[in-house]
Parts: sequence; structure tokens; C-alpha cells
Amino acid sequence: MNNHVSSKPSTMKLKQTIHPILLCLIHFIISLYTILTYIPYYFLSESRQEKSNQIKAKPVNSKPDSAYRSVNSVDGLASVLYPGCDTLDKVFMYAKNKFKDKRLLGTREVLNEEDELQPNGKIFKKVILGHYHWLSYEDVYVRALNFGNGLQVLGQKPKTNIAIFCETRAEWMIAAQACFMYNFQLVTLYATLGGPAIVHGLNETEVTNIITSKELLQTKLKDIVSLAPRLRHIITVDGKPPTWSEFPKGVIVHTMAAVQALGAKASTENKPQSTPAPSDIAVIMYTSGSTGLPKGVMISHSNIIAGITGMAERIPRLGEEDVYIGYLPLAHVLELSAELVCLSHGCRIGYSSPQTLADQSSKIKKGSKGDTTMLKPTLMAAVPEIMDRIYKNVMNKVNEMSSFQRNLFILAYNYKMEQISKGRSTPLCDRFIFQKVRSLLGGNIQLLLCGGAPLSATTQRFMNICFCCSVGQGYGLTESAGAGTITEGGYFNTDKPHPRGEILIGGQNVTMGYYKNEAKTKADFFEDENGQRWLCTGDIGEFDPDGCLKIIDRKKDLVKLQAGEYVSLGKVEAALKNLPLIDNICAYANSYHSYVIGFVVPNQKELTELARKKGLKGTWEELCNSCEMENEVLRVLSEAAISASLEKFEIPMKIRLSPEPWTPETGLVTDAFKLKRKELKTHYQADIERMYGRK
Repeated sequence: MNNHVSSKPSTMKLKQTIHPILLCLIHFIISLYTILTYIPYYFLSESRQEKSNQIKAKPVNSKPDSAYRSVNSVDGLASVLYPGCDTLDKVFMYAKNKFKDKRLLGTREVLNEEDELQPNGKIFKKVILGHYHWLSYEDVYVRALNFGNGLQVLGQKPKTNIAIFCETRAEWMIAAQACFMYNFQLVTLYATLGGPAIVHGLNETEVTNIITSKELLQTKLKDIVSLAPRLRHIITVDGKPPTWSEFPKGVIVHTMAAVQALGAKASTENKPQSTPAPSDIAVIMYTSGSTGLPKGVMISHSNIIAGITGMAERIPRLGEEDVYIGYLPLAHVLELSAELVCLSHGCRIGYSSPQTLADQSSKIKKGSKGDTTMLKPTLMAAVPEIMDRIYKNVMNKVNEMSSFQRNLFILAYNYKMEQISKGRSTPLCDRFIFQKVRSLLGGNIQLLLCGGAPLSATTQRFMNICFCCSVGQGYGLTESAGAGTITEGGYFNTDKPHPRGEILIGGQNVTMGYYKNEAKTKADFFEDENGQRWLCTGDIGEFDPDGCLKIIDRKKDLVKLQAGEYVSLGKVEAALKNLPLIDNICAYANSYHSYVIGFVVPNQKELTELARKKGLKGTWEELCNSCEMENEVLRVLSEAAISASLEKFEIPMKIRLSPEPWTPETGLVTDAFKLKRKELKTHYQADIERMYGRK
């Protein structure tokens, strides 16, 4: 289904001071060039405006609770990429035979590592990276086949669980393909999970074998191996692992290369003991856990194939010329699905990390090239946190420009936004104004796919304009993807002109439920009278007349205040999170009080400058703990909230500034950077009592 957030374009809120005559001249030149270059495009292709006005989805029948489907699939949902390829091993075999010698997985060579002393006394590790080295489809197939057979030799049986706890890299995908071939059930754990969550996943799934990296073995696994008594084999994907005398007796550490060599030499001739059926479990994917311990979602081969089939239909002209950059956690359904779509269509996948993505990334030595510069990807997935960060960084650079440069950028931005609304292209602006911005992601991006959390309309529009590419918001959960609606919390499927309600998802991509958690499975999944399986997402959505789905709320984000008003915490956060002064924000409210409060991670540069203007001095921690700075930031937030048309009762009345950023490592956000409200509430409990206690 084609799900995206529709929004009216908003203009840049920066003052334009260019001389009126110069403004007219620039506008005339841009318009003339655009008209001359647009005429052939206009006659040779369907305009964007016409496409925008097309109906994307419609109800299956006339009932208020009818499911919506893509207009291309009203009579039946697409469920397979290629005829007969109903399991993931068959999909890869099809791709291997079709693209045999084509490059598939790429990894940059590490040329040098250095420790760099920062002004604050901290030491950051910097790397100098070389070119990408590639494995072909055939190379990946052989390595996966040998690895799977080696695991068989180590005692791994079909339809039994094996864990992967590893960063996103080529070896992760090779290990996954081996498991798909040999019908091993792959248990995925985020590399950033804390010890208790890792132990929970390993013990609940009763794995005896785990695939990991040398770094994670040293930093995390070695401290908890004794708490997972069933573990017998640890396989590291990168080089010879160290050993520790304190390892429990009976635990053996191998390298991936050694297991592959074992499989290549085995007498079983590399044949799996059994091949998977479409209904067999392919992955038990542990969620990042926004509430409590992570849950293992059981995803069958047919579930994944149905999901990536729908995704492939929404990526136009996907093929061998495309290059995808992989850096999000492969343990997340967005990244795994995106890479499987690319793998099945002959694309190249070059691996990266959030710390080496761009020239300015934290681990890239100054003067060296980041991964996007070297790879020049055409496709990229991102979570809103990363896109919001790009937006703020670029806008900070714009504000530092000279008056002429800044106003020229604003003029071009607003001009392009106007032309896009009319379905027209702006080649002159793209080439001379936005090329430098576009080069931040390599210069060739054609599609940015965002998922994991809602993306603000402002950031989506900015990325679309400045990176000269399509920006798609994928709506889905680990548990599924797609949409339908029923009534919930003051929203009704009979609302006019936009039907609203909780989003329900039905189709072959709806997963099998939660591993060893029947109560939660029964709470979130159900079958209707026709045998159709449905997932209750907990998200509130509404359908536009053209069939586009807009996420407008979340059941868990709705809080009833003391006076009876309903506050959407997500709405409050979305209205304020793009302020330059704010790096992150969590709104909080409860039914015992009449107002909203907030926890804020301020932008260090912006807050320091605000403190300077107000004559306040101190360390970063002292500024964040200052009541004067809290009041100043609250003033800025209140002004922005009023501009965003928030109701008076929705505007935070008190805030707490946090000197420490919220990262997955802190346990306050998930790996997709979604807020963990329960953990944040616990973390800031003393501040909650302070803010609600004082008069």
C-alpha cells in the first residue's frame, strides 16, 4: 500500500533581504531556464501533479470498516516477487542465477586507525578507509552454502534457533542466507541491546550457537556467557577471536572462516538436511523494546516475501544500476527488508555505519572520505532521527552564510517548492544551488526511504527539495506492514471527510505472533470470520480522499489530563523537535495534573549561544541545570508551540534540560531512536516530582 504523510508545503521562515531588482532578475533567470528544460519533459512524461492527484488506494467495499488496498491490488494482495519463489532460499537462488557475476556485497578496507584527542580531553577513534571490495552473487552463495553446512557439522539442526548478535555488515547477510538455505531459525538481536535483554533473548530461544563480532564478544558477550547456560558455540565473523579462561566449560569459539572451511570439506556435499516451507519460521526478530523486555516476533518465509514484494512495487525502476548503502541495524525489519529487496533485484549493497556515513561523521578522520562519498548510493533508508539531524545541520550552515548566499538559498528553496506543487522540475536550482547539499549523501540519491517512526512534514519536504530525490515514508512494524481502520479513542471510521481510527493490518505479511508469548499474541493479533489474520498496531491513522494513509496519533501517546482534555504527546513532540535549539524532546503528562511537562536534550551550540546572549556562564552541565536556562528554553518552546497552533493545554509548562544525549546505549531510546517512555519516566522521576510538585 502506498502510505505517506500528506502535508501542505510550508515556506522557509528566514527573512529575505535581497534587493527587489536583483530578486526579480534571479527569479526570471531561474524561471526561463526551468521552462526551457521542462518543455521536453512535459510532453514526454506524465506530470508529477497528475500522479499526485491519482487515487492510490480505495476501500475494498462500501462498509465503514472496509479495508483499504492499493488500486493495483484491490482484487488480491501481491505475495511473491517471482513465480515459484515462495521461500527466501529460492529468492536468493533465483537472483544468483540471474545476476551470477554481478557485484552484490561491498565492504570498505580499513587502512589506518588513530586515536584523536578532543578539546574536552576525550579520545575519539578515527579511521582512514580505502575503496570498497566486492563479493559477487556467486561468491556470497558459495560462502553462505559452506557456512550453513559448517553449522550443520557443529550440530545445528533444521527448524532450531541460532542467534546473530552483530553489527550491520556483509557477514551478517551471508550468515542470514545460510540460515535461510538450511532452514535454521535466525534469532536477531540488536548490537546495542543491554546485557539483560541479550540474556533474555538467548535463554528464551534456547540457542546453542551464536554468530557475533570480535568487538561485541569482547565488550558484551564475555560478561554474560555464563548467564546463557545452553550456549555451546560462538562464531566470530571477523578474524581470530581472543579466548578467556573464565569462559564456561564446553563453550567453543570459532571464526566464520573456519566454520566455512569445515562446511566445504564436509562429506555431506553441502546439502541441507531439509529445505524450508513457506510457513516455516525464517526469523525470530527481537524488537528494540520501547516498553519492557524485547519481544521475539516470529516471521515466516512467506511473511517476509509478502512484505518485500509490496516494498519492491513502491520502488520505481529498481534494478542492476542501483546502489544501496546499508548502515541501519540489520536486526531491524526496515533494513533487512530493504536489503532483501535490493538483493533480489540485482542491486549492489555497500556497507557503512552511522559513524562513517559522511565525510563529517564522527569516526572519519578530517580530510578523509566518508562512505557515501565513495559509494555514491542511489538508494538509502533512514530513521527520522537521522533525517532530522541532517536537516538541522544543513540549516545551521545556511544561517552561517552571508546575507546574499542565505537569501539566494531561501529563494531557490521556496521557488522549487512552488514548482514541485505544480508538478514541475527545477534543473537550474538542482544543479547550482542544491548540488552541494546533495553531495553530502554522495550526489546520486534517487530515493530516500524513511521508517521506524513518523517523519515530520518539514523534514520530509526539506529532504525532497535539497537532495533532489523522492522521499518515501514506509509505515510498518516488526509484526507487519499495510493498513486498515476501526474506531478508537474519539476517532471514528465514519469521520468525514477523512475516515479515522486504529490502523489494522491484514495480509500474508502479518506475522505468526510473539515467541513463547501467547497472551500478547492474542492481544495484538486476531482472525476474522473469513480466516484473514489481522494485526492491531496501536497507531491512529486517517485516509485522505486519494487513499493515502496519514499517521495522526498513537493510542499509548494519548493522555487524559485532569480537566478532561486529551493530549497527544507525539503531536506535541512533532511540533517542537525541529527547533534548532532542540536535539530531542519527550513530552510527559498524567491524569492527576492539568498541564504537560517535557524533558529536553538541547543542542549544545545553540544553548551555549543563547546563554552567552543572556550573560550566563558555566560548564555544559551547569547550564543545563540552570533554572534561568530552563526558563529561556521554555520561552522559545512556547513561542514555537503557539506558531504550530498547539492548544494551550498542549504547550509544556515546565521542562528539564538533559546534558546527556539519548542514545540506544543509554536505554532511553530504541535502536530506531523511538522514545522509551517508561524508561524516560523512570530516569526523570525526581524531575517529574519537582515539576509537578512546585507551585
